[in-house]
Amino acid sequence: MKAIKKYLYLFSLALSLFLVVAPQQELAAQCPMCRMSAEADLKSGGTKAKGLNNGILYMLILPYILMGTIGFIWYRNQRQVGQQQQFKDLRLLLEPLD
Repeated sequence: MKAIKKYLYLFSLALSLFLVVAPQQELAAQCPMCRMSAEADLKSGGTKAKGLNNGILYMLILPYILMGTIGFIWYRNQRQVGQQQQFKDLRLLLEPLD
């Protein structure tokens, strides 16, 4: 059973790496066109480049917000579990011995 989990883990890791690395050439081809378009828009006095930059910032900050929220919820739950365990331990210590 452990061998199956190990192979499944390795397969999912390899698949994830492939999906991340495979489309890089197509995505890299679009970057110069976007940059040239944004530069031309700024030179002509447009605001599309500023909107593009704001969109990039929103996409960059979203994972940090999600991970921060998940981390905060996990921390709060772990703290509550720890407090409940301490309360149970104190009750056991304070109960009179039979």
